[in-house]
Amino acid sequence: MQVALEITCRDVEKTLAIEALIHEKVARLERLCNYINHCQIALEKIHDRPKQGSPFRVRIDLTVPPNHELVADSHPADRNQYPDIDTVIRDAFSKIERQLKELVRQQRESEKSKGSGIQETAALVTTLYPEADYGFIKTLEGEEIYFHRHSVLHGDFDRLAVGTGVRFAVAEGENGPQATSVQIVNKPGVRTGKAEHTIVEPPLGWE
Repeated sequence: MQVALEITCRDVEKTLAIEALIHEKVARLERLCNYINHCQIALEKIHDRPKQGSPFRVRIDLTVPPNHELVADSHPADRNQYPDIDTVIRDAFSKIERQLKELVRQQRESEKSKGSGIQETAALVTTLYPEADYGFIKTLEGEEIYFHRHSVLHGDFDRLAVGTGVRFAVAEGENGPQATSVQIVNKPGVRTGKAEHTIVEPPLGWE
């Protein structure tokens, strides 16, 4: 799992079974969209003995580049049922999954209509801050672009080194362009234990 995940509970015991279910559902979301920035799950018990429906409420907040926030809330109120926490979690994830699928579809259609948008670009890693989970890559056009650990595919952030060749997609973030779907293409490097601030010389052919 690469997405930054935060789980909060209010009057709900966070059991291993609940955590496993949430991780399973978040992994499914990541397969739909591999550039999710953050996922926050709030579990709450709002009644001990409700007259109808479930005593539980589940809220999911997703942050997706460039500046999208998706929210799903589940609190089943059917008077003939008494859904448990697992059922409410599944319902909330079902709702957020539908929203995410629609967002991804819209983004892809927008890319096609513009003839540009998020495109794969070749670049080199030029700066790494492993302890802070981010770095910068430089394109062949000389543009430096920020990327975060969670934007590196296959959990390969720790394999990056200054000079590693990558390809990536670009999305507009709050502070400007940022790299998503970063994938190693050569010079995978080794795991680093401390931050590096060295800027490599651009290869021949760079302006």
